[in-house]
Amino acid sequence: MAPSKKQKNSDAVRRIGKILAQLKEDYPDSSIALDYSNPLQLLIATILSAQCTDVRVNKVTPDLFKKYKSARDFANANQADLEQEIRSTGFFRNKAKSIITCCRALVERHNGQVPKSMEELVELGGVGRKTANCVLGEAYGINSGVIVDTHVRRVSQRLGLTEGEDPEKIESDLMQLLPQDEWYRFSSTIILHGRNVCDARKPDCQNCSLFSLCPSGEELMKARA
Repeated sequence: MAPSKKQKNSDAVRRIGKILAQLKEDYPDSSIALDYSNPLQLLIATILSAQCTDVRVNKVTPDLFKKYKSARDFANANQADLEQEIRSTGFFRNKAKSIITCCRALVERHNGQVPKSMEELVELGGVGRKTANCVLGEAYGINSGVIVDTHVRRVSQRLGLTEGEDPEKIESDLMQLLPQDEWYRFSSTIILHGRNVCDARKPDCQNCSLFSLCPSGEELMKARA
């Protein structure tokens, strides 16, 4: 008989402390891979990172941040020029539009400063919960929620911490499992674990420190055999 949802939740609750402890040991320095010097730069870099690698974003932002030093600079940018400057990050038209719209709102509503609340951030153009959680957690040390990107989704599902497919459902499940002061730290360590070990196509289960805590481990190894 397959375990019930209640049994799965209880099992996840029992394992989460050990999972957190192991991730902290494996990734003691779990800071974000995006290069930035202030909350505005982090916000822009995070918008650019959508469906793009952090490595690529970091190649684009040095010149970008030399030219655009404030929210007002981005708000007044020529969209065609900005599109070309961020072209290599992909989806450059939508990203340029989002950056300009977002920064106009920052200037008009927040005196050019990046706000410190989820409610205010998600009202800015091009900013969803994932971006807001990243900015709040990384720049301000505020645990407003759990970042759910492709790595967090995949690894959390494999670890049996959620059965959700929708990012909001996954975030809700993880927020209920995790202590609030661990929300951002969990996100950043799981992202690193997903990149370094728990790959989408070739998870390195044999060398995974979480193998004994992962209900999917043996099945993944059999599938690869």
